[in-house]
Amino acid sequence: MKLGIFTLVLAYMLSQFYRAFLAVLTPALKTDIGALPDDLSLASGMWFLAFAVMQLPVGWALDKIGPKRTASILLAFGGAGGALVFGLAQSPLHIIIAMVLLGIGCAPVLMASFYIFARSFPPVVFASLAGAIIGFGSLGNIASSMPMTWASEVFGWRETLFALAVITLAVALAILLFVKDPETPVHEQDAKGSVLSLLKMPALWLIIPMMTVNYAAAAGIRGLWIGPYLSDVYAADAAMIGKATLAMGLAMALGNFVYGPLDRLFPTRKWIVFWGNLAAALSLLSLYFLPASSLWLSIAMMAAVGLFAASFAVIIAHARAFIPPHLTGRGVTLLNLFGIGGAGILQSLSGRVHGAALVGATGPAQPYQALFLFFGGAVLVGVLIYGFSQDRTD
Repeated sequence: MKLGIFTLVLAYMLSQFYRAFLAVLTPALKTDIGALPDDLSLASGMWFLAFAVMQLPVGWALDKIGPKRTASILLAFGGAGGALVFGLAQSPLHIIIAMVLLGIGCAPVLMASFYIFARSFPPVVFASLAGAIIGFGSLGNIASSMPMTWASEVFGWRETLFALAVITLAVALAILLFVKDPETPVHEQDAKGSVLSLLKMPALWLIIPMMTVNYAAAAGIRGLWIGPYLSDVYAADAAMIGKATLAMGLAMALGNFVYGPLDRLFPTRKWIVFWGNLAAALSLLSLYFLPASSLWLSIAMMAAVGLFAASFAVIIAHARAFIPPHLTGRGVTLLNLFGIGGAGILQSLSGRVHGAALVGATGPAQPYQALFLFFGGAVLVGVLIYGFSQDRTD
């Protein structure tokens, strides 16, 4: 079990890496294949959308064929294949295709872990285990900052992607060898229900909006906009962008370790998520009101967004408490669909927001003010709706 979980952590590190590495490749991709920030915004958004669309079939597969085969097959073909296509890219369209494949390949790995935690461990430790795997997996987010900058400069970004394709394939094979599917009790094999059964549950209706916007801002800024923002507004070079993305990545990893055990320290999940995301919204709005006052203040506020928005695992735990055991796979993947799908939609829209704000902009910071207001407003709306949800702990 421990070795199998370790291989899934490695896979989730790759998932975190692939969703965020575009930010540090922005200058190289613009020079080599003419990819502009709007192109990369679309490509990044397509990763999230492909990931989200896969959640429903992944949920069915987790419940029916188990996490071992679901995660290993998709990671091998989508993950390794997408990295290979990226390394061979000759145009922005190829980058978009590669990101779609990578989104498909990464779609099952975190949910496979959550499925095993939900079926094989006591419910009371679910949030802590889920937060831990996200926290350790966030090392992949960190690897997509300064280490990726270094590798692309020393070896070239194409050669680095080819190496990542080999690593991804090796991890997929390790999952096939070492992950063990949880045993399904006989009395649950014929249990009825579907995703529609879950969508009919009123308790989830007020949690889903929070799930939809929770990860979007941190993912959008860390995965794409932090690089162009610091470059355009502060003339930051690749080294400084690498340091900034590292700081935000570390904050996101730390946040997952902090959030995970909080539901065992306090008799609530709802209010942990509520106040944390309200702080994230206020951090985003501070970037709107102070868009170019200080390089280090801007980096600190973006790191604060990453820290306070890292409540993904607690939101999943909150919703999972309402989901019947035989629908665990479909339940956690349905929530992930909204979480990653929301990030993908807002990521794609963010490119349009930025492009529209460029028209008539009086300074380099103005288009980014529009972005921070867009993300901050979305999180704030999610928080206000979530405030009416039903609390539940295990």
